[in-house]
Formats: sequence, C-alpha cells, structure tokens
Amino acid sequence: MLIQDVIFAPARGGFFYDDQAAIRDGRQQDGLAYLGAPLTPGFTRVRQPATALGIGLVLDDGAVVWGDMVSVQYSGAAGRDPVFDPAQIKQVCRDRVVSRLIGMDAAQGAQNCTSAFAFGDEGRLPIAVEYGVSQALLRAAAHARAVTLAEVVAQAMDLPAPNTAIPIFAQSGDDRYNAVDTMILKGVDVLPHGLINSAEKFGTDGETFREYVRWVAARTQDFGEPGYHPILHFDLYGWIGLGISQDPQHIADFIARVSSDVPDHILHIECPADYGSRTATIDHYAQIVERVNALAPNTRIVADEHCNTLDDIEAFIKARAAQVIQVKTPDVGNLMDTAKAIVAARTAGIGAYSGGTSAETDHSARACVHVALATRATMMLAKPGMGVNEGLAIVGNEQARTLAEIAARSAHGSA
Repeated sequence: MLIQDVIFAPARGGFFYDDQAAIRDGRQQDGLAYLGAPLTPGFTRVRQPATALGIGLVLDDGAVVWGDMVSVQYSGAAGRDPVFDPAQIKQVCRDRVVSRLIGMDAAQGAQNCTSAFAFGDEGRLPIAVEYGVSQALLRAAAHARAVTLAEVVAQAMDLPAPNTAIPIFAQSGDDRYNAVDTMILKGVDVLPHGLINSAEKFGTDGETFREYVRWVAARTQDFGEPGYHPILHFDLYGWIGLGISQDPQHIADFIARVSSDVPDHILHIECPADYGSRTATIDHYAQIVERVNALAPNTRIVADEHCNTLDDIEAFIKARAAQVIQVKTPDVGNLMDTAKAIVAARTAGIGAYSGGTSAETDHSARACVHVALATRATMMLAKPGMGVNEGLAIVGNEQARTLAEIAARSAHGSA
C-alpha cells in the first residue's frame, strides 16, 4: 500500500498559546485574557488561540490517515520552537516533506519516520512537523497492517503488544478548585497540576501553594471513594526558585516541608526552578533530587523545562536529574523518539510521564495514547484542553478501545 498524495486541513488546538515570559513578568489577567504586550518573539498577544495544521496521507486504497502539527502552550520558552504559524508550517511541508512522503510504502511506519526526517546538513525540520507527520505515518502503517498504532510502535520497539492501562493525569488550568472536585469524583489517578505560574498562586514564601496542596489532599478524602489516594502532581513553573531561592538545598528543604503536609500521598513537584539552560538545569536538578531523596522519600522531582528533545531527555536520565521525566510529546517531535525516550527512562528506573500540552488536538492526543500504551509509560496526560472532562474522555476512551481491540485480536488468534 503506497502513499499517493498529501493534503492539509486547518485545525484548532484545545487551549491557547501563552507567552510564559510575559506572564512571569506580571501581566495582569482579565478573565481568560492577559493584558499588556507580549515579550516572546512570534506572539501577537500574551494569550492567543492555539492553532494547528492537519496533514493527511492519501493511500492507494482510497483511505486518508491524518496527523496534527501543533506546538505546546508555552511556545518559545525554555529552548522550545517558536509559536506555531500554520502558513509557515504548511510551506515547510510543501518545500521539504511532501515529495519524500509520496510513494512511501505505508506499512513501513517507523522506518518511514526515519526516512522522512533525515535531512542531514539541511537542518532539522520544525518539531511540530515531525510531530504531525509521524502521527500520520504511524497511522498509515496501522491501516496497512490492520492493527492499532500501539501495536505498530510496540513491534518497532521489539516490545509485546500492550495489555495494561496507563494511569491518567488530569490538569486543572486556572479553575483550580472546581476542576479538582471533577477529578476526584471521576477517580483520576494523578492530579491536579494546579498551574502554579504566578507570584499570587505561589504566595509569600510559598504559603499559598502549601495551603492549596493541603486543600487538595483533604478534598480527596472528603469526596473520593474509600482507599482513594491519588498521586498529587503540581507544576510550579519555576516558582520555588523565583519565590524563595534558586539554591538547590533551599528548594529541596521547601519541597520536604510540602511533602510533610501530605504524608499519605506520593507527591510530584514539576519544574521547581528554571535555571535558564539545559546544562544548568541538569546540574542543579541533580542536586535537588539527591537531597529530596534523603528528606522526602514519598516525593519525586519532575523535569520539564529544558528537557525537550530525545537528546535532552537522555542527558537528564544520564545525570539522574529527575525522578520523573515529562516526555512532552510536541517538543520531542517524531513519535518514535517519544517511544525511545519513554523506554530509556523506564530502563533507567526513572518515571516516564507521557505528557504534552493543553494546546494540542484531540487527534494528536489519541496518537499519544498508543505510544504510551506500547512503551508502558508510568502515566499519561489527559489532553487536550483545560476542561478535565474532555481530556479524560478522549484519552481514557482511546485507551480502553485500543486495549479491547488488541485483546480481541489476541483471543481470536489463539482460538
């Protein structure tokens, strides 16, 4: 089965692209909007709608398989690609990618991903292009072989077909209280993210944040089913460093105090500080991890900023600079690199969080479910959007359907 043509379709992301530098600089929030001028190049407003671009591969049996090219919410920050521009991305595809795709054997899947992105001296494609094109190529292989995308990835990674569900992590956005109730009532495995991205949410010496952590933990017991003890995962967007100290020892000491507030829960602290570069972040995070291990064994440091590509992730793993790595799928690009990153983390005994962004699409979210299943990720993000229910439905239902299909095929094959 061959790829005959390539088509495009405009797409909407599930949330917004936000200028992280401007928000950290103190731009006032007015409803959902932020006032004032953006700081990061490429942004026209501090918060602007997330756009995406679908790429469709027309196969010679008449089927069309799709992938969505999209960027993360905080584009242009921490070494990431600039904010997504659909017109520019489409032109890059027409100039550099389309001719490579036409004529490919659709069944090849992972090998096609390697061929499509091997540009050598011409320079790497925008990460969003790799992300969307790899989704489409892997879906084409799944269609040609009459299996799931998860099975295509598992086979490429020399892994058995998945048979176990991955814990799901939901994020709250700014509706940081009602969203928690939704998560608890739905029995979410990991919650709530919390969006601690401003001085107001962190509070003087972090006390507002600590109060929120205690509230979330208490709420899980008030409304959760008996025995419900979800992992509590909070993204600090660097605010321990910004609000208290950049010193690794001081950061670890603060995290230990937070951990002591919720002794019955495993605690995840994502991005406690932002050190401005990969090298500095790895060096300081390794120190934070070492001290947190000694002070708060129920707590895990989660790497995100400056941990973008497969190469970045491998460097964090080698330095033991995190206890959990967020494999932020739109930043990694090629979904086969996401698969490699998850397996590398798990092999090293480090948690592999198959993440992403609220800004991506339902279609990209579903593709990521298959990669997380195939590689046995530690947890995966409910996405896109910040509404909780929608992401849980999209990711949870895709996971359930995929596992059911694989199990049915296995049972039929063994009959």
